[in-house]
Amino acid sequence: MASLNDSQLERYARHIVLHDIGGAGQKKLLDAKVALVGAGGIGAPAALYLAAAGVGTLGLIDDDTVSLSNLQRQVLYGTGDLGDPKTEAAAAALGRLNPDCRFEAHTLRLNADNAAHLLANYDIVLDGSDSFKTRLCVGDTCFALNKPLVSAAVGQFDGQLAVFEGAPCYRCLVGDIIDEPGRSCADQGIVGALTGVLGSWAALEVIKVITGAGEPLRSKLMLFDGLGGQTRTVKLRRDPNCPTCG
Repeated sequence: MASLNDSQLERYARHIVLHDIGGAGQKKLLDAKVALVGAGGIGAPAALYLAAAGVGTLGLIDDDTVSLSNLQRQVLYGTGDLGDPKTEAAAAALGRLNPDCRFEAHTLRLNADNAAHLLANYDIVLDGSDSFKTRLCVGDTCFALNKPLVSAAVGQFDGQLAVFEGAPCYRCLVGDIIDEPGRSCADQGIVGALTGVLGSWAALEVIKVITGAGEPLRSKLMLFDGLGGQTRTVKLRRDPNCPTCG
């Protein structure tokens, strides 16, 4: 593991002085490869903080383009990015933020046919995708590949966050849930700042898993009520009948 150069010592000084991260933890971040499934409401702020933290390789997986309605919450993009693939616009913005990082743009939708291939070369996966079909595919694939999964989701004013490593898996939490028409943020609305809260929180969990700092939310589900300003954490249990890990 190479030593930090003078520029890196200054850039990451606030990490290096932390007892729980230090120089060794920063080197782990620089060597890490993180896949972000979804570069939207959750993925955009998460990508900003992971790039700023010095994560060496960020894989950006999304098939969407930047639209005007995204800009209310997806702060990684600007008006000049309208119509551009999110992966390419994100890579350009993140590259301006931190040239230490390498960005791999996968401009496609993750599915059962390509998930294993897309995620195999990454150390950890952050899922902020917008459908249960994709989320279940990510969860099943991470379990099969033995990859840590940080999963974040948001509602109108609420959110949830968990870390899955082995059993219980994501499918233990949600079962065989399917996407319901009329349940998207386009239909129901969402307060923009909420995605920043959950995206940043998800990035923090990724950093904790990589560096070994603190206690990640392994086998725990954190629930955030934005209107009430409250959080609570519940223990997740393995479902013995789970088709993925049971």
